[in-house]
Amino acid sequence: MDNYLEDELIIRGIEINYLYVCKTKLFYFIKGITMEQESDFVDLGKFLHRKSYFGEEKEVQIGSIKIDFIRNSNGIIEIHEIKKSKSMEKAHIMQALYYIYYLKKLGLESIAVINYPKLKEKKIVELTQKDILELEKALNEINKIKSMKEPPNPEYKKICKNCAYYELCFI
Repeated sequence: MDNYLEDELIIRGIEINYLYVCKTKLFYFIKGITMEQESDFVDLGKFLHRKSYFGEEKEVQIGSIKIDFIRNSNGIIEIHEIKKSKSMEKAHIMQALYYIYYLKKLGLESIAVINYPKLKEKKIVELTQKDILELEKALNEINKIKSMKEPPNPEYKKICKNCAYYELCFI
């Protein structure tokens, strides 16, 4: 694997997700400040993850990414992500697209399925050229945030009140 590819594939899926949720949260996470262990919402998500989709090997680690589970459906690799709600669907989609992109860089073709078990819904995601361009822009932005000495200024959003990082940003 060439150096460019190695550098590019060091980014984790959760970092893509956090970029679309909150750049300040992403900064703290990258710097090793993890607050999620205190969050009831994260605990609920982990519980849902454990109790859904029995019989699947969960949390499949491939390089720097950790996929909730993978299925082979008629010769097609299906990447599955389990999410509790659609409130941050854009972040979920971009994370799933990044996993497809990541596997494509390794020479594997795949699609992604975002599962919302509480809603009894799923969304199938396929990578387009437009998505690749957006992901490459996102990867550059994550690398820029990684090099920052101070966190980006927080932007208050409706979801902030339930965020584990709320006190770091607003108190």
